[in-house]
Amino acid sequence: MRPVVLSPFAIDVFPVTNEDFSAFVHATDYRTEAERFGWSFVFWSHIPQNRFQKLVEDTVANAPWWCKVRGACWKHPEGPGSNLDSRAKYPVVHVSWNDAASYAQWAGKSLPTEAQWEFAARGGLEQKLYPWGDELAPDSKHLCNIWQGRFPTRDTAEDGYAGTCPVDAFPPNGYGLYSVTGNVWEWCADWFHTKFSASPALYDPAGPAAGKGKVMKGGSFLCHASYCNRYRVGARTQNTPDSSTANIGFRCVKALSS
Repeated sequence: MRPVVLSPFAIDVFPVTNEDFSAFVHATDYRTEAERFGWSFVFWSHIPQNRFQKLVEDTVANAPWWCKVRGACWKHPEGPGSNLDSRAKYPVVHVSWNDAASYAQWAGKSLPTEAQWEFAARGGLEQKLYPWGDELAPDSKHLCNIWQGRFPTRDTAEDGYAGTCPVDAFPPNGYGLYSVTGNVWEWCADWFHTKFSASPALYDPAGPAAGKGKVMKGGSFLCHASYCNRYRVGARTQNTPDSSTANIGFRCVKALSS
């Protein structure tokens, strides 16, 4: 834990949605890296079983539930034959860090630093596990979209969703921000690192100048205590800037004059 001081900034109330990203693509003719590579990663149980053998080219060695699906991209989240019908208000997925940064630049914004993201996600609370407190499901009420059941074979969807959900499906935090926990991971501007300082005079920390992976925060619909307990506000992970999967999205920030 460390105190930081941040310059004033505004942050998107919601993660960038399919509707938002579609407007960007139509205005710029942008092609995501998944579209250019020709594939992206899809969670195994979300691929139609009658087309599984046809669509899946390979799986990740240490995480075989991640399948390399030819043609999977933001417009076709589960691969060819899938679409965004009824998912306009769902978070866009299959976007790399590079794609997210391109959208942010087009929108006149930027990706949040890890410190900005965490400060905003806490919603005014300090040293709490989640944006609402220390209980994951107070009074047995689900407040975010994560995995219930036995990962990775059975998702009971007790929170109402077995995949992504609308960005406003659960209550906002104390700052009025939706979907900061679970649903999709969110890209941050920082390169991932583990060399933190406990100095009390850290102003606008932004991570190192270079690295291999970019920070992701918030967890996703696949997070579970037995496997990926990273839906805690302070938790973090990383991925390479050209990576895309069915559970990574983003939101943007904009600096404000003090």
